[in-house]
Amino acid sequence: MKWVNERSECTNCHHKLAALDLIPIFSWLWLKGRCRYCKRSISIQYPIVELSVTVLFLISYYLWPEAISGWQILLFSIWLILTTGLTALALYDLRYMILPTKLIYALSTLAVISTLINIALANNPKISLINALISTLIGGGLFYILYMVSKGKWIGGGDVRLGFLLGLLAATPARTFLIIFIASLIGAAVSIVLMSTKHLKRKSLIPFGPFLIAGLFIVQFWGQQIINWYKGLFL
Repeated sequence: MKWVNERSECTNCHHKLAALDLIPIFSWLWLKGRCRYCKRSISIQYPIVELSVTVLFLISYYLWPEAISGWQILLFSIWLILTTGLTALALYDLRYMILPTKLIYALSTLAVISTLINIALANNPKISLINALISTLIGGGLFYILYMVSKGKWIGGGDVRLGFLLGLLAATPARTFLIIFIASLIGAAVSIVLMSTKHLKRKSLIPFGPFLIAGLFIVQFWGQQIINWYKGLFL
């Protein structure tokens, strides 16, 4: 995992970047979208991603369900790290169709710590623990079954590991199913658009990880409202 251990570098000249080159959004604007060393253009995707992460941070702060004090400071900090890591996973899957195992394991470790704290703080720790275990098994189990049935043709092992991680973060079975449902809707919509514009063929493969991660963010911010709305349709 060379890309994890080494310093950031220009994708064109591979010059190691200094701290001044790595200030989110500002560096790209200050350098006018060009590398300070080779003067070649820097893709606009980088400031867009940095801006997206900033927006996710702000939404997280605004919609965080508890006052950010005490243990919530630690939980919120872990969530921000998870947000950054999950965004990196989505981008890596989009570009290389691979979900790096080491990164998933690192994020899973943080997710376990966050889950254990939430269980300890819950009104009914036993129920919270059971929900977390079932949610994790659902998230990873469904994808593991698909992986085994298709012998890795439909989804990869990285998707299975990501499923366990997202199930753990979802914390309840209902939220886990909602993540998968939303991811499937987004994936279907994107596939239809790409096929209609001739950018995707019927047998082409597209990474599912980014859709799952998008589903997690939606559920994290608005999942309970969606679940309550759905229940209201039948009550």
